[in-house]
Parts: sequence; C-alpha cells; structure tokens
Amino acid sequence: VQLQASGGGLVQARGSLRLSCATSGSTNSWYTMAWFRQAPGKEREFVAAISRSGVSTNYADSVKGRFTISRDNAKSTVYLQMNSLEPEDTAVYYCAAQNGGSHYYTGEESYDFWGRGTLVTVSS
Repeated sequence: VQLQASGGGLVQARGSLRLSCATSGSTNSWYTMAWFRQAPGKEREFVAAISRSGVSTNYADSVKGRFTISRDNAKSTVYLQMNSLEPEDTAVYYCAAQNGGSHYYTGEESYDFWGRGTLVTVSS
C-alpha cells in the first residue's frame, strides 16, 4: 500500500490544521492507521491511531483533547484534525499503516507502511 500525506503548513499558535493521508494500492479498511511525528533533533513519536472500522482510537497524552484522528474508508483517506496547536507541535507528520494489528500499538516497529511526511510549523 502507498501512503501520501498532505495538509501541512505554517500556522500560528492556537490555530488549527487538518492533515490527510490518502492510501492506494490495497483495500484501506484492512489497515490500522496511525500518525507519528518527528520534531527537529528528536526521535519519531506516536501521535494517534485508529482501528480498521474507525470506531476506536488511541492518542498520545500530549495531544489528547486537541487532536482527532478519523478515517473515511470509502475515500481511502485518514485525517488528523489538529486544534489548539502549540509551537511544541512543530514536526514532520507521517502517516503509517499496520496490516491488521491494533490501534493500541504505538511503536514504530508495529507499522508496515509509511508515507513521506508533511511538515507542520507552529509559530508563537
């Protein structure tokens, strides 16, 4: 499966952005989907994951209550709505797919496919 993330950009603190991840090459609903991010000089970290049906989600504590992950399997797209953005959210955001699996898995090693990433910059 191929993943293409988009929607990144420059936003002021307390602003919002919505990222999209379009999947192709396989049936979208087979995959647990997630977003990770990597800030400058830091390791890549888990942000959010969503089950294959879209019913269940999992979030990192740092984004809980501000970010919402969702998916539209008919459109083969996963979204990350980011509200109340902070400068600490500045990072390259990657979408990832896990063949089957579980939205409870937060380690990179659990995910089989990765997109190229989209840069989000939050100015103070």
